[in-house]
Amino acid sequence: MDLNTDLVQELLGALPYEGGVLTDPDLLRSYEHDEADLVPYGTPSVVVRPRTTGQVSAVLRAASRHKIPVIPQGARSGLAGGANAIEGAIVLSLTGMNEIIDIDTANRIAVVQPGVVNAQLRRAVAAEGLYYPPDPGSWEQSTIGGNVSTDAGGMCCVKYGVTSDHVIGLEVVLASGEVLNCGRRTAKGVAGYDLTSLFVGSEGTLGVITEITVKLRPAPEPALTLVAVFDTLAAAGAAVSAVVGSGMQPSMLEVIDRVALTAIEAYRPMDLPTTAAALLIASVDSGGRAPDDLARIAAMCRTAQASDVYVASDEAEADALLAARRLAHPALEHFAAQLFPGGGGIMVDDVAVPRTRLVELIEGIEGISAEHGVVVATVGHAGDGNLHPVIVIDRSDPVNLAQGQKVFDAIMSLGLSLGGTSTGEHGVGLLKRDWLAREIGPTGLKAHRSIKAALDPDNILNPGKVF
Repeated sequence: MDLNTDLVQELLGALPYEGGVLTDPDLLRSYEHDEADLVPYGTPSVVVRPRTTGQVSAVLRAASRHKIPVIPQGARSGLAGGANAIEGAIVLSLTGMNEIIDIDTANRIAVVQPGVVNAQLRRAVAAEGLYYPPDPGSWEQSTIGGNVSTDAGGMCCVKYGVTSDHVIGLEVVLASGEVLNCGRRTAKGVAGYDLTSLFVGSEGTLGVITEITVKLRPAPEPALTLVAVFDTLAAAGAAVSAVVGSGMQPSMLEVIDRVALTAIEAYRPMDLPTTAAALLIASVDSGGRAPDDLARIAAMCRTAQASDVYVASDEAEADALLAARRLAHPALEHFAAQLFPGGGGIMVDDVAVPRTRLVELIEGIEGISAEHGVVVATVGHAGDGNLHPVIVIDRSDPVNLAQGQKVFDAIMSLGLSLGGTSTGEHGVGLLKRDWLAREIGPTGLKAHRSIKAALDPDNILNPGKVF
């Protein structure tokens, strides 16, 4: 790690407060990577923690002059290595820019800084009778800036869409330090190119997002929830196909397989049916129609050979089911550590296919797991055709590690062959660069690189990520 003292002095001048500029090696190591496993990372030379757009601009101007890479980071809860540092880089941590600037109830919009935590915004607007729908599993930790950078989804996106469906305006600092304002605060607006959409999902490679304008919805009616238990994953997939094919719009439609159920129950006991092949959680928030809608979904599950269907008796029980689904990631990390003491880890995949191909994806994942003798847990947003196969690996065993990588690649290949995409919501980062290249092809890569070169000609913004 080569510490550029001239650069550090410039940064100290731009952020002249305690904790604004970090150079202590022990502190730097805590900013090296996000939660993705088995992808490379380095140690930054310095970490900066700005509080204003002007300070971000000053950092990027200094980085441009010194030709030093800049890695934007939020809460580092990502699962694709998109926030991983590279050796000698500047890490630009945006968690200190955590102000909710405005909640405009009349126009149903909110303006926030990137360090605002998703749950913080959701609760703040709920107090005003409004609703910000995107709810990634890490909603109590992940920031809105990170959600925008990866176009995060969540459990309610089957009805309400992903982050990009709610972002209408951005303030972005370009690599040069110039500040770009794009988008709008109005309900409609089509002036010029849609630069807002360009930056959403760009994973910090085109600019640093410093302010976000999102549209809000009226608070939904209280949801009714059911759980259907299935003896095969394919039957659960058939039930999902029936529900989405019916034209109904559940507010949640999630699947959890036996491996994940077992892991969650071991991690936090809650009497889950661990002998089931799969659990399907469905919710509807359609007001007065909700009881009838839930009854229709229950009937479809029974037709698909559900062994049991339970309707949550109250909101507390429904919240407990939702909490169980959110526990999948930490529970599977714990499961891996128990299965492979000293070397257990997980590779989290993120494949989305057309809803009509979901059963094929589920059956294919089961077959791949059996063929390679590698444990794979499947959870995901079944109503969107977006599954998260979680591959359980032993980092200390090269043979097992190689098999895990083969499983990961086989699942990715299967998803693309079914007309799907390599990532539904986690982003590309470092984990899926090769798979993005296969998905979009040479012409798509050329277009990506041309946009990158136009906005970041010196390639200082999150270099090596996405492509």
